[in-house]
Formats: sequence, C-alpha cells, structure tokens
Amino acid sequence: MSRQHTILITMGVMMSLFMASMESTVIATAMPGIVRDLGDIESFSWVFAIYMLTSTTAGPIFGRLSDLFGRRPVYMVAIAIFSLGSLLCGLATTMPMLIAARALQGLGAGGLLPLAFIIVGDIFTLDQRAKVQGLFSGVWGISSVIGPLIGGFLVDQISWHWVFWINLPPAAIAAALVWIAWRDPVRANAKRPPIDIAGALLLSVGIILLLLGLDQPTTPSGILMLSAAVATLALLVIVELRAPAPILPFHLLRDRTFAIACLHGILAGGVLFGSMNYVPLFAQGVLGTSATEAGTTLTPLMLGWVFTSIIGGRLLLRMSYRTLTIGGMVMFVAGAILMARLRPDMSRLELAIALGLMGIGMGASIPSFLIAVQSTVARNVLGAATASLQFSRTIGGTIGVAVLGTLLTNRLSAELAARGLQADAVPVEALIGEGATAMTLAGEPRLALAAALTTVFAAPLVFALLALAVTFLAPSHSPDDLRRKREQREEVTTAKEVAPQQAG
Repeated sequence: MSRQHTILITMGVMMSLFMASMESTVIATAMPGIVRDLGDIESFSWVFAIYMLTSTTAGPIFGRLSDLFGRRPVYMVAIAIFSLGSLLCGLATTMPMLIAARALQGLGAGGLLPLAFIIVGDIFTLDQRAKVQGLFSGVWGISSVIGPLIGGFLVDQISWHWVFWINLPPAAIAAALVWIAWRDPVRANAKRPPIDIAGALLLSVGIILLLLGLDQPTTPSGILMLSAAVATLALLVIVELRAPAPILPFHLLRDRTFAIACLHGILAGGVLFGSMNYVPLFAQGVLGTSATEAGTTLTPLMLGWVFTSIIGGRLLLRMSYRTLTIGGMVMFVAGAILMARLRPDMSRLELAIALGLMGIGMGASIPSFLIAVQSTVARNVLGAATASLQFSRTIGGTIGVAVLGTLLTNRLSAELAARGLQADAVPVEALIGEGATAMTLAGEPRLALAAALTTVFAAPLVFALLALAVTFLAPSHSPDDLRRKREQREEVTTAKEVAPQQAG
C-alpha cells in the first residue's frame, strides 16, 4: 500500500472515530435543552444508554464480519447506518423517536469504533502502531471529552438538532476517503466459515435484557429480566465456544493479556463513562452554568487523555506495557477518589484536577492494552479481538450509565420526598435551568439534585479500585516479547492455512 493511500485511510478512519466516539458524550450537555423541548425527564438516561447498548452489541459483530468479508464493505455499511441515525436524531419530535434514532446511530457507531483500530492494526507494524495508536487513542479521547463542549455550544448558539446533523458532512468525507484508498487483501479460495447468527442474536438479546433489568433491579420484572439475561449470556458462552467463527472469541481468554485487558476495560469503562455523562448535569443543575460552560468542565480530562496517549505510545517502545498501565491506573484511582468527594461547594480547580487525573489514567492504560493485544493475537482474529476489547469498555460504560441512572432517579426521588416534594410535581426547569436565573428559581429541588449526584459520583470508586487491582495481574511483556509472540502466532496461522492447500 502506497504512502498516499495510507495517509488517506488514516484520515478517513480518524474522522469516523472522532464522530462515533463524540456522539457517546456530545449528548451530555444537549440533554437539558432536549428535555426542556421534548419533556420526559424519566427517559434521561435512556438517551445515553441506548446508544451505548447498540454500539456495544454491534461492535463484536462488525469486527467479526470484517474478518470474513473485508474491512471496506463492512466499514461502508457502518458509516451509512451511523449517518442515517444522525439524520433521524435531529428530526425527532418526541423522546421515544429520539431514543429509537439514537439506537440506530449507536448501531453504526458500533462498527466504526472497532474498525478504526482494526484498520490501524492491519496497515502498521508494531513500532509504527505504538506511535500511531497513541494518536488514535488521543483522537478517541478528545472526541469523547470535547463532545459536551461542542454540544453545549450548538445548544446555546443554534439548536440541539445540530448536535446530530453536524456529523453528516464529515461522515461523507470519511466514507469517500476509505472507499478510494482502502483495498482489502486478496483472499485465498478457502471455504468461508458461516456467519455466527446465533451468537449475534444471543449477544443482542442478553445485553438488552441486562440493561432493562438494571433499569429497575429491585422490581419483580427487573429481577426476571436480570435472570433471563444471565441465562441468555450463559447460553451465549456455550454457543460461541462451539462456533467456527464466533462473534466473541472466548477461546482467546486463555491468553492472560487478552483476558486482563477485557476485565480492565469493563471496570474502567464503567467508571469513566458512568461518571462522565453526569458531570455536565452537575455543572448545569447544581453549579448553574450554561450548556457551553458545562462542556468545558471535561476539558482537563481531554487534555490529560490526549497528552498521555501520545507520550505513552512512544514509551511502549522502551518499557513494559504493564508498568505503564499500572502507573496510569494509580492516577485514575486518585482522580476517582476526588470525584467521590464531589459536592455543591467544590471548587472548579478541584474538579479539574480530579478529571485530569482520570484522563491521564485512561490515556496510559487504553492504548497500552490495545497494542499488547494486537501484538499477541493472530491476524485472522485481529478484528474479533480488537472489537472484543472495545466491547469490554463499552459494555462497562453501558452498565455504568444504566446503574448510575437508576441510582440518580431513586436518590433524587428520595431527596425530593425528604424535602416534602413529589418528583412528578417538580417542573424540569426547577432541576435543569439556565444559568444564574435558574439558581434563584430552583431552591429545594436543586439541593435535592445536588445530594443525589453526590451519591452517583461516590459509587464508581469501588470499581476504579478493582480496575487497578486486576492490572497487577497482567503479564509483563517487553516490546521484544510482544514482537516474538506476534511472529509465533503468525507462523502458526500460516501453517494452518497452508496445510489444507497442501493436502488438496
């Protein structure tokens, strides 16, 4: 592949990565305006969660399909679905319509996110990937965190509809770049394994049941759905272990690097996305900022993430990825401890330090685990392995958003009741107003929201500590070790592919 084609492909996938990851957080500062326009604050968390739900379940499916049918056609399908979902989100006139459109948008994003990292794994060597992957992780971090800032600006200056429509021009450019420059390698005439339809269905149903159950975990229907989710996911494991081309490569869990990376992704993703989606709500609802100002509260997280991703990628060429991830997770836990102390009189500086530390932690750990995994798995499962690692983070984030959303709803109702107020009788404007004017109108409802959010930010600390603990279990591989493991896996894969041809 020529240098020019590599540059075009890199630009295209970086643009799609930016859009897909930004849409998981851009909604944070837009939601107060959307709720004021469409109503139905009870569905607040579902607009976040449904996007993460569909992107979570779609990621491994798109990753495996790209192994079977090639990267380019699968990428084109994903970006078309994402663009259609973005268009429909901006056209929504009711909250159910918005949630349905967000589900479609997330389905497309579920293909774009892992494919960006899969394509990087295809076109770059280990040494190149250590440098480029840090840049890509930085883009992912920037887009995830700058999303609320963009959302706030668009809501304040234009309308919330443009939070979604802004994706359409860059999506068209990204699709054109990849279509022109990418060429999938010619495949041997070997028989293609069947698509794992059963695995895809069980994964989708299991995750949906899990999310629905977590939305009301103490009710009889919630308990029933959680039980059904456990049974469905258990059946999924059985099916995947027997499938010739599984959507989720459970057999790779025998590799300790892959297993620890996935467990870390679940725990850290739950803390990060679970907390991050509610920081702008705290800024607007408790501190009384505008939507744009609320978006800037996440800037320290962005800066810490980007800086450490770029530096960390280069450090991986000289030191063990385990050392780098442990150091990053120590910083992440320190930030989570400060976030657990969030309160109405908290200074902006203290909040910035907490978010900055969490950004540094993710910037050090996410690229390190990704590069280690891509360097140890065989190329014929690179797509599935990369998508599964992305899946672990998004499923952790999905669960985190759902659990904290339920916790927020329950705590807010309890705090309002303690102040002699009924949740149904409190207008949305009293909880989510606009700037200082709303501060003078809200009174007790705003104090109730502050108390509820304090509980929400304290809960993730336990999982941040667990994420640090599992990082210590990762094997210590030097850069040379990773290169040797990759070469050994490639030799085994080549031998398996050549043997049937020789026998024929």
